[in-house]
Amino acid sequence: MLRLNCFFQAKDKSHFEKALAAAVALTEKSLTHEGNIAYDVFASGTRPDVFMICETWADQASLDKHSATEEFKQYVGIINECGMLKLEQFEFNK
Repeated sequence: MLRLNCFFQAKDKSHFEKALAAAVALTEKSLTHEGNIAYDVFASGTRPDVFMICETWADQASLDKHSATEEFKQYVGIINECGMLKLEQFEFNK
């Protein structure tokens, strides 16, 4: 399985709200994608400009298929316009 932690820091408050809305919409769509184990968004309790998307995928093929969808490209594009996105990826067994 693969775990992705996607950390986002907004340019400012208005960009944070726009990016968070895109992340929530992406989460709703991603939960229906084949190979998805878990997908959620977590806002920081200490930094009002930061959230994290945490995703778990069955395998690389599932993640690749997800990353190629139009909604992924659309929503990640919005998030990237609003600030900085940093990705950490880990492979693990059940």
